[in-house]
Parts: sequence; structure tokens; C-alpha cells
Amino acid sequence: MYATADSPQIALKAIVYATDFSPCSENAGRIASLLARKLGTELVVSHSFLLTQAAMEVEMQTVPAGKSLQRRDLETALSSAAQRFGEGVKQVTQVLLEGDPRERIPVLAQKYAPSMLVMGTSGRGRIERGLVGSVAERILRAHDGPSLAVGPHVHAFDPSANPFRRILYATDLPPLAAQAATYATGIADAFDAEIDVLHVIHAEDQKHPDRLNKIQSEFDQILEEMASQHDREIRRPKGFVEAGTAHERILEHMRDFSIDLLVLAIRRSTHLWLQARLSGAFQIIAEAQCPVLTVTG
Repeated sequence: MYATADSPQIALKAIVYATDFSPCSENAGRIASLLARKLGTELVVSHSFLLTQAAMEVEMQTVPAGKSLQRRDLETALSSAAQRFGEGVKQVTQVLLEGDPRERIPVLAQKYAPSMLVMGTSGRGRIERGLVGSVAERILRAHDGPSLAVGPHVHAFDPSANPFRRILYATDLPPLAAQAATYATGIADAFDAEIDVLHVIHAEDQKHPDRLNKIQSEFDQILEEMASQHDREIRRPKGFVEAGTAHERILEHMRDFSIDLLVLAIRRSTHLWLQARLSGAFQIIAEAQCPVLTVTG
């Protein structure tokens, strides 16, 4: 099932919600549920686990093969989550996966492609590496499609309110920009939101008028293309070109303008993507007070 007329340019079959049953995941589940309803997609509620040694022994020794208490408890928890978040969704599927979630969740998301992966994260600052946690980080890196991360500082989601009133789309002007812009404008149309478009340049660029003019020209083209996709003419995207460090300027803009959703376009080949554990993108996810949608390519 593809997106409804509310957001025709977003082609998604499913919202794949991966949960570890933590409070952060619960918050992500509410947002996943709303996205599935608004975009008219299937909601896949999933959890991946590793059997404990004790549970493995129980299942190996039981004849005929039986279920351990660990597996039964997880099935119950997953069923409860599917019931809570599936209300009002056209189709809900629950999937319990045995295996490393860093490997199984991206494969599941690919099975439902094109899909959006939604998950909570648990990073709590620089002492704990300032990022989303090794499991969530690995999953987000491995998924080829759009991924919505709900970090530990995101306020509790209120299902009765519009969660996305102002969206920030941060772009470094690659070819991927058009793809990520489609998600920004599609979600904005579905939730009647305003869009800010931010491009962060190096301070050195300001000293070279030709380089700056080229950047501004490319940026203006993105704004025009986004405006043509956006259903609400009175809410044309607002453009911002600022100098500084990308993740610092993005976080500053989010605070200054009360941003409800950040959309990031990230190329796998860039240094931003290849940095190990403290890359700018994952710092933003860990520190942001709103969900972060990353579109990679």
C-alpha cells in the first residue's frame, strides 16, 4: 500500500517499527503508528532477540520442540505493542526475529522496501559516546532507506496533537538532496507543517564570491524544486545558508526555531558517514529534542 493523496510523492509500502520495549522505543512506537495512519502504509511491529543459554537449553531439550519462557514473554510483549500502536492503522504485522538485531532488522526493513525504519535510541551524552548506542547505530547505518530515530531527549509524544508543525531539512547539496527533500515536503504536506531548509558552509567559502554564488544558486534551485512539490503555496520553504560546523549549526537552528522534525540527507561516501562512533549525524540524533529522519544513499 502506497501513500495516500495527502502525500503522493512519498512511495512507502510500510513503516517498520523496531522496538526493544524501552521507554524510548515506546515513544518511537507512537510516532510510527501516526506515520502509518497518515501515510496509509502497513505498520510492521518488530523485535529481534538472542536466546539466553538457559532458554536455548529448554527449547533444545523439550520434545516436541517447545517455547522457552523468554520467547513466550517476548511474544506477549510484541503482541501488546502491536495492539497499542496498531489502532487505526490499515494493516498491522508483528514479527519476532531470533538473531542479532543489528543484522536482522535491516534485512526485515529491506523485505518491506520501500519502507521507513522507525526506532528509539538510548544514547545519553558524551560519557556514553554521545550517540545512539551500538545496536541502534549499526541498524541505522545498515538500512538503505529512510530511518527515523527517536532519541532520549525527544519529548513524550502526544497522539492528540500535531507532532510536526515545523520541519528542518538540512542539506549539503548532493544529488541525494532531491530524494531527501521529497520526504521533507511529503511529511510537511501530510501534517500541514512549515519547512526550513538549511545549508551550512565553511567559513572559508565566504571569502570566495564565485564559490559562494555557486552554492547560493544550487541552494535556490533546491528551494524552487521543493516549493513546486509542496502542496501549500502559502507555506513556501524558508532558506538559510549559514557558516560554521554542520552539526552545531543544525542543533542551534533546531533550538532557535522549535523544530519538530529534522530531515538529514547523508551520502555513504562522505566523511560524515564514515566517521566511526562520534560522527556528526549520530551526535545530532543523540542530542536532538525532536526525531531525526536520515535519508542515505
